Amino acid sequence: MTKEINKEILADFNKNLNQDAINNVLKNAVAQVGIFSATENPEVKTILNPSFNVTVDTGKVSDQKHSGRCWLFSALNTLRTDFANKHNLKDFELSQNYLSFWDRLEKSNYFYQEILQTADLPVEDRKVNSLFSYPNGDGGLWQNAANLVKKYGVVPNYVMPETSASDNTTEFDDVLGKLLRKNGIELRQMVHDKATKDELDKRLDDMLAEVYKLCVYSFGMPPTDFELSLQADDGKLIAADKITPKEFLKRYFTIDVDDFVDLVNSPQTNKKYHQVYSIDTESSMVGGKTQKFLNLPMERLQELAIEQLKGNDPIWFGNDVLEDSDRKNGYLLGNIYQYDQLFGIDSQMDKAQRLDYGQGEVSHAMTLTGVNLIQGQPNRWKVENSWGEKYGEKGYYTMDQKWFEDYVYDVVINKKYLTEKELSEYNQEPVVLSAWDALA
Repeated sequence: MTKEINKEILADFNKNLNQDAINNVLKNAVAQVGIFSATENPEVKTILNPSFNVTVDTGKVSDQKHSGRCWLFSALNTLRTDFANKHNLKDFELSQNYLSFWDRLEKSNYFYQEILQTADLPVEDRKVNSLFSYPNGDGGLWQNAANLVKKYGVVPNYVMPETSASDNTTEFDDVLGKLLRKNGIELRQMVHDKATKDELDKRLDDMLAEVYKLCVYSFGMPPTDFELSLQADDGKLIAADKITPKEFLKRYFTIDVDDFVDLVNSPQTNKKYHQVYSIDTESSMVGGKTQKFLNLPMERLQELAIEQLKGNDPIWFGNDVLEDSDRKNGYLLGNIYQYDQLFGIDSQMDKAQRLDYGQGEVSHAMTLTGVNLIQGQPNRWKVENSWGEKYGEKGYYTMDQKWFEDYVYDVVINKKYLTEKELSEYNQEPVVLSAWDALA
């Protein structure tokens, strides 16, 4: 490489800028208010009019606070909507903290098992490096939530409310991450030292007991049973003196998490449509169902999403909320910020390029709760977020069709809406993608 930045090049840069007086005005504007505020599309409020002719009846939004549990909040939003509509309790909320407790314990066990499986690989191996880089976070996918619901049931929010540690998981993540890494190093050494299975099992039990204690101190003790007492909006009492979380799920919910499949849209050349994929080490529960994605064209994801909303069922969806979004006002608009025009540049990439080259990622999960159709075609979507009521329209966002096409990566759809061919494709043995794939 021989190209250097020198004084001559810098002089040309400055000369070109100074030739146009408008550059100084724009420079001052950006410096005062920032790039996004200076370039936000002024027509955004007209484009994203928050009215929809297909909506699911939902209540107040939840708030994940300073945590990465969006995937779990979105999953429980689908369950609570089922309960609320069935039992006439609009603003009912399930305990995210209850399943978060079990999630962190299950992820720790999964991490230890993966460490044992890879103990003979060198520490610089990319899979080993990936495991130790992210031993246990509070992120996840639909199937992670479904596995937790099936194994542990659910409880109302009052049974196991949020704590300081669950509202802000930074400190918990730090302590648990250090513990798991240290224990992971020890397990690798035990394997190298030819420890017996009994010795490994005994040490694993002790390690999990440490994680369990950390979870109890941070999130509280999860209930084995509880008193159910909820008053419906019509005054009717929903009550049971003693009920377990799994009994509560079975008795009071009609939704079955096994009825849903995850459909992804990835136009990358290394991924085929109508092929099912999974991701190595993406599971979080030993014995749980593996997360699978059926890759379909965006037009089909859209059709299925509309069908499910018309059936009065909300939709868990993975997306990249970091792109083209106005968090405060709740706007998700393709090209909401017109900075290319401001700077005279071209930064546009298509969806495949963003995924291939690190610009695109599944950074968030939210819930689709409505759509506006014009002659059968969508032009905007209603989104239930989990960032509290202070953002958007009391926590609800509005998304335009371009944003849906560009930044929605997967939707969770009831199997009853899929064709027999699509179900057959989904039930195939998946192609396993690496843990560092763009869809991970």
